[in-house]
Amino acid sequence: MATAAVVAAALPTAPATAQPSAADALKQYNELSEKASQLNQDHLKAQDDFKAKQGQLDKAKGDLAAAQQAEESLRGQVDLLTEAVNGGANFTQISALLVSDSQQDFLNRMSAINILASDNAEALKKLQDAVDLADTATKSANEATEASKKLLAEIEQKKADLAKQLETVRAQYNQLNAATQNALKNNGDMSTILVPPGTAGKAVQFALDQRGDMYVYGSNGPNTWDCSSLIQKAYAAAGVSIGRTSYAQAAAGRPVGRGEVKAGDIIVYYSSQSHVALAIDNVRAVHASTEGQPVKIADINSIGPVTGMRRIEG
Repeated sequence: MATAAVVAAALPTAPATAQPSAADALKQYNELSEKASQLNQDHLKAQDDFKAKQGQLDKAKGDLAAAQQAEESLRGQVDLLTEAVNGGANFTQISALLVSDSQQDFLNRMSAINILASDNAEALKKLQDAVDLADTATKSANEATEASKKLLAEIEQKKADLAKQLETVRAQYNQLNAATQNALKNNGDMSTILVPPGTAGKAVQFALDQRGDMYVYGSNGPNTWDCSSLIQKAYAAAGVSIGRTSYAQAAAGRPVGRGEVKAGDIIVYYSSQSHVALAIDNVRAVHASTEGQPVKIADINSIGPVTGMRRIEG
């Protein structure tokens, strides 16, 4: 989100007594917006966590169904072998000896008994393994179900917290004077900017092409954005998949120093890592700032306190 430095030049110069009030109002707006951005990212992360947990739940259910099917099949096999050994075939060493016509016949019958016994033991072991697997899968499915329920409740709470914070931000925005509001709404530099070849350049070009689109919390484009959706889609346009949230993007790629920053690097802001921008060069970045402002170019250092820089390519 933009700081007071971005619009300081647009603040009224007269009367002098109005200066502190306008500056303080803008400062409070920025602080409230940063909090809303953090809540937005928290909400998005909770949604991602829920999707991941649902994937685990689906896998656990699949494992359980396969284990139960295997268990049912093996139970049938064990029942048949048990019946053959202990019942219908009445195969024992004594009965084999009594009914045998010759020594070779006896050996053949004993071999059959041993084979059945061996098969039964192996089937029993497989059955026990299947039962154990089914128990494990049941436990995993139950745990994933409970975790999903908790995450759903968390999502709803974060959604409510965000909605409440947005009301506060909008109320504060309405308190800003006309000159400050106009400065915030300004699209800024809309000139053609040369980008480097390759993946980073494609990502930057995509982001630059969105200049003038308005910021909307939680939006994924194509005509409105939040900070992290803009960068995710920019890299997607360049053929690279990165996480949806600013938290995920703050851990993407590899870290670089402030003096190394170049086009395509992700600039991370605030200790909460709640805002991200895409570097155009070592001085400027393009970003979706906050509600009431369009996607625009800003000085990297004016956007907020830089807490990380990540390079996706190179």
